Amino acid sequence: MVCDSAVAPTAPMGREQETVWNYQRAFERNIGLIDEEEQLRLRNSRVAIAGMGGVGGVHLMTLARLGIGRFTIADPDVFTVANFNRQYGATVPNLGRNKAEAMAEAALGVNPELDIRVMPSKVGPQNIDEFLSDADLYVDGLDFFATDARRLVFGQAARQGVWSITAGPIGFSTAWITFDPKGMSFDDYFDMRDDMDELDRLVAFVIGLTPRATHLPYTDLSKASIAEQRGPSASLACRLASGVLAAEAIAVLLRPHETKPAPHFFQFDAYRRKLSRGRLAFGNRGVLQRIKRAVLKRRILGGFADDPGAV
Repeated sequence: MVCDSAVAPTAPMGREQETVWNYQRAFERNIGLIDEEEQLRLRNSRVAIAGMGGVGGVHLMTLARLGIGRFTIADPDVFTVANFNRQYGATVPNLGRNKAEAMAEAALGVNPELDIRVMPSKVGPQNIDEFLSDADLYVDGLDFFATDARRLVFGQAARQGVWSITAGPIGFSTAWITFDPKGMSFDDYFDMRDDMDELDRLVAFVIGLTPRATHLPYTDLSKASIAEQRGPSASLACRLASGVLAAEAIAVLLRPHETKPAPHFFQFDAYRRKLSRGRLAFGNRGVLQRIKRAVLKRRILGGFADDPGAV
């Protein structure tokens, strides 16, 4: 839906009028943090989100409540009981339902005027152009272990001039990085190459995402399994991730001059009350990052049982 007018101030409404959905009324409390013209730009912006699980679903709902009016969402998976501790759409009525379809329904419950394209399938070479078509921003909601798909989408987004953000749950913290299509690329920052095996790519991703790893003192890494593609994850961290993601999205869509894209990195640990931030001029190719990657890989191959808190 293309909108022709900005959010205008509204007069006090009676109780009967309050029960009729209206875009201006629904999102007028945003005004004062953003202005009416910026709200209009959000209404006309399209955000593409791959993955509707732990973070993707709550990213969608947080952005929908900002008044963003257009989305493209994709996920081939269905909700199961194992999703209940952290995923927005994991409810008893949604068990067995496709995640993208269920989350589209939830978002339309917030804004029935949404233009939302639903792809109940994996994002891959066969549909990447359709997925990113006319997107203003790509938001990463892919599973932590989906490194091939992540490289594909971030790479194509950059080629199409689309900004991208990854913000994920790490322990009781969130870590996030924004990518300017004209700046350092995803592959360059994380130092990912086609000739790397899956373990090397996963190690590169986690070390690049959390260079200072504030979560390690309280995280039992013996509970993580690459073979089973699982690891500790909590709902509170997913919601932290959606909060910082939404703030970054506002900057990208409305005030890109205020962004700090890669090689800048950020991690906020609510449990330890720490904000870690910095700039890796060479990304994961820096000497210290290479050492961290080698140590983590050795720990993984040797098992974490003897020293669960070390990297």
